[in-house]
Amino acid sequence: MRPPHFSRSLLLAAAAALSGCASLDPEAAYAPLRELAQQQSGQPLQLTRAAADQARVDAQVETLLAAPLTMDAAVQLALLNNRGLQASLQELGLGEAERAQAGRLANPGFSIARLRRGDERERELGLGLNLGQLLALPQVREIEARRLRALQQRTGLALLALAADTRRAWVSAVAAEQALRYQRDVLEAAEAGAELGRRMVGAGNWNRLQLAREQGFAAEAALALARAEQQRLQQRERLARLLGLWGEPLARLRLPTQLPDLPDGLPERAGLEQQALAQRLDVQAARAQTEATARSLGLSRISHFINALELGVMRNSSNEAPLQTGTELHFEIPLFDWGEARQAHAEALYLQSVHQAAQTAIQARSEVREAELLWRSSYDIARHHRDELLPIARRISEENLLRYNGMFISVFELLADARAQIAAVNAALAAQRDFWLAQAALDQALLGPSSAVAVGESPVSSGLAPAAH
Repeated sequence: MRPPHFSRSLLLAAAAALSGCASLDPEAAYAPLRELAQQQSGQPLQLTRAAADQARVDAQVETLLAAPLTMDAAVQLALLNNRGLQASLQELGLGEAERAQAGRLANPGFSIARLRRGDERERELGLGLNLGQLLALPQVREIEARRLRALQQRTGLALLALAADTRRAWVSAVAAEQALRYQRDVLEAAEAGAELGRRMVGAGNWNRLQLAREQGFAAEAALALARAEQQRLQQRERLARLLGLWGEPLARLRLPTQLPDLPDGLPERAGLEQQALAQRLDVQAARAQTEATARSLGLSRISHFINALELGVMRNSSNEAPLQTGTELHFEIPLFDWGEARQAHAEALYLQSVHQAAQTAIQARSEVREAELLWRSSYDIARHHRDELLPIARRISEENLLRYNGMFISVFELLADARAQIAAVNAALAAQRDFWLAQAALDQALLGPSSAVAVGESPVSSGLAPAAH
């Protein structure tokens, strides 16, 4: 017996739907992250899935560590070697698999029954296909695709946060190295002053109070050096965690001897808020989530009618009657559950996503304004230290040296001036560091949410008490 014409059409439609099922494409899922990594580090994102991939990463790490690590090289190394980022990237593989699975139809159901009535024998064959799922398949595919894009944006945020954290850690680590070297010079000068004091006391030119002051200064300088070493170790380890370094590669990590110089001026950057709203990934993710929730709301409004709709093909044969074929339409009567609760749940989710998207935009605007203000004020402060305070301190030191050579002031006053010089240099170092931290914070605020306060984290302290006179 040939199947009826309607059944053949149904089978052809199902076959067409099946042929259009979503295919698995992991590389397409990673493509936006590769582009983002290219923008941040100048290098494509490297996924480590096999031993050969890890070998290529190790070779690139070795190349980057061959020279003192610049800020850009540090970002490149972090995006290449940070295992936490690699773990986040693997979530994209999971999301892509879920998207592909959601775009495929469920397997059709097949039923068989054998009935007996006296001498009559009946066999009943049935083939069922969830028609509701078939009708809703395009919308389900779109929803899952949007969810995958939201996952890509969240992973992109993690990538941007890692890049920004690495820039800040690099600035703090280089500043700590610079402060440590300066503190060693301070200790050497303080010990020379204490030795000079002992000789002056021996010659009868100084009293013991003056000697005690110089010895106290040397002791404080030694303590400041210990603190500087502590801070240098802390900042270096923080950077090493972000770079994913340990063992022998960590031992080969070298940093520049000093921070980059301040720029001659800051450019005018108009429209930063609009720029941030257009390109920040958290804003895009919130907008995509709202759109996906809106589509889910539309789907829930119709799904309570079509979810319970099922179409099937029947074939009934008997040894005493001709073969029977036909179709079966099954649906539930919405007598007890009209789906109001599911619809109310979907509406609440939609309104929640709308408010969250608005809050994300407000927060993004505020973070950009704050970051720009700190960036400009940090530059003004650092430039004031560089152009005003340090030259004045240097002139005072030169004048005091001339007066000491002319025997107008004592060596004690010369040493007191050296203490003031130390405070001025340390303050200038801290201001220079804070500017570069503010620069990194502004760059991050334009692309994603700020993860930490960028400036004024901790001063570059000399650890020395005010000069005693």
